[in-house]
Amino acid sequence: MKDIKNTYNKPHLIILLLVFLACTGSQCHKKDKEIAPPETGSVTDVDGNIYKTIKIGSQWWMAEDLRVEHFSDGTDIAGVNGTLSNYPDTNKWAIPGNTQARFYEQDNTNFHLYNWYAVSGTHNIAPAGWRVPTDEDWKQLEMQLGMSQADADNVNWRGANEGEKLKIEGSQGWNTFLNVWPTNESGFTARAAGCVMFDGKLGDPGIRATGFWWSSTSHAGNKAWYRHLDYKSAKTFRYYGPLSYGFSIRLVAI
Repeated sequence: MKDIKNTYNKPHLIILLLVFLACTGSQCHKKDKEIAPPETGSVTDVDGNIYKTIKIGSQWWMAEDLRVEHFSDGTDIAGVNGTLSNYPDTNKWAIPGNTQARFYEQDNTNFHLYNWYAVSGTHNIAPAGWRVPTDEDWKQLEMQLGMSQADADNVNWRGANEGEKLKIEGSQGWNTFLNVWPTNESGFTARAAGCVMFDGKLGDPGIRATGFWWSSTSHAGNKAWYRHLDYKSAKTFRYYGPLSYGFSIRLVAI
């Protein structure tokens, strides 16, 4: 009778051992591969609005756009009651002044846009411990999501799919028609609030198609750097625009 001890020789035993080790490792235990949930929190502005916050890399960002109507010292951010022909439901708007801070409400007050004078004036628009991000803060966020330093330093459309990682998924904040589907992988939850142009008119195609966010970094004295996301692009756009434009504001922790 064949000795059963000789049925499996040393090479076979080594192979079985390697298979066993592989199956007891991360490939066979999904729990070891689970991604830890993101760190989140909240911050409250001077008007009592509560915002979700999220840690992305080493930065803490608001996961919602600013919608405050007063500076942190209680001073009113200048705005006048009026009507936008596209959105007649009790919106606030103002034709931007040369040096006046303005905010604008769109879509039943869900979206607030601000000109750069609200960012750069003597009054602070951010709650304690927070600030409007610099151009470098935006670059750091983009590189955390996979963009190279060379692309981050460039202008116009840059990177690959970092924009999709910033946008809220589904149709909650963006038009679904022709939209490059967002993933919100970062948790940044960007919504498309559009913009207000230098003459007080809404940009085209506008709300739920484009989003613009200020940085606190000026350019050439009469412009400032911003970021732009578009429903037709997975990338992020970096450029500078007139200070009188109305863009969204997202805050980063100091």
